[in-house]
Amino acid sequence: MARPVAADRRYAEAAFQVALAHDALDRWQKDLALAAGVLSQPEVASYVHSPAVPLADRLGVVERMLGGPLQPAALRLVTLLVERGRAASLARVSEEYTRQLNAHRGIVMATVTSATPLDADEVAKVRVRVEAMAGSKVELRTEVDPALIGGLTIKVRDQLLDASIRGRLERLSGKLHAGGRLR
Repeated sequence: MARPVAADRRYAEAAFQVALAHDALDRWQKDLALAAGVLSQPEVASYVHSPAVPLADRLGVVERMLGGPLQPAALRLVTLLVERGRAASLARVSEEYTRQLNAHRGIVMATVTSATPLDADEVAKVRVRVEAMAGSKVELRTEVDPALIGGLTIKVRDQLLDASIRGRLERLSGKLHAGGRLR
């Protein structure tokens, strides 16, 4: 059996190819995000994921909730996932679709983690710096981790720039321990 992440990637790739062929990239992104949000609501998720509920009833709920807002092709993908017992993976399919869309448009994902929430001006300044570092447009996600003490970390692709106080203290501690062992 294929790993769930690989299967999610294949569903997202298929959706991306259909969206690209029909010039509906943004619509598919919106539809997948909406469907993932609706199906992740606890009361909906418990019903749609339950094997005790007949498949026809689960599909009926999906059709009633999403039949109007979603385009028919996106609704078919959602119902296919429900039929195959993979409705819970819709959020990962949506995230993977967005990753592929960003790659297609030359946009790089970056995550900035700070010890305290950044205000809009700080986010804008960080975005400019990260775009200069990445050499392309950046979709910036911000997170808060008080354990950083101060400063921030920036993750772009598979690179991590650690400008946090915690990171500096850890590097200093490592140097002190390495120096102590040399004597």
